[in-house]
Amino acid sequence: MSRAFVNEDNAAAQTDQPVERLVSAQPNYVTPDGLRLLQDKVAELHALHGEQSTLGDQADKQLMVNLERDLRYFHQRLQSAQVVTTATSTSKVQIGSWVIYADEHGTERRVQLVGEDQADATKGLINWGSPLGRALLGAQLGDEVLWQRPAGNQLIEIIRIEPA
Repeated sequence: MSRAFVNEDNAAAQTDQPVERLVSAQPNYVTPDGLRLLQDKVAELHALHGEQSTLGDQADKQLMVNLERDLRYFHQRLQSAQVVTTATSTSKVQIGSWVIYADEHGTERRVQLVGEDQADATKGLINWGSPLGRALLGAQLGDEVLWQRPAGNQLIEIIRIEPA
């Protein structure tokens, strides 16, 4: 038998097992909302897994394997979650703070620093460990900070800090 057939068979067998989701090395700081999102995700995955389990032999085996992988990941994220106290400062950026900043062109943006599982740039929810999050975290009202971006560094000014 040709070696190509052996490798092809091994490759086909490996597609049944999904690649494990990588867990970030950064601390898993979460806002209270982020903790609720993680809890909801685990509950949703348990419900889907339960639905598939009740189907017995009719269950989608690949879906079951994927659900089990995701459950392992989100259980770990839930166990490692470190809930941050609600940001109350209006003078210093904390995880949970809403920040309004302006770039060098005067364009203002409003973002909230959150944990990585809650991050959603389209909603203005920025991971505290991202380049923008690191630039903002700890900054004070009126500070100019350097946002080190892959597209080039940008100086931004903290215009307003709102509590969570």
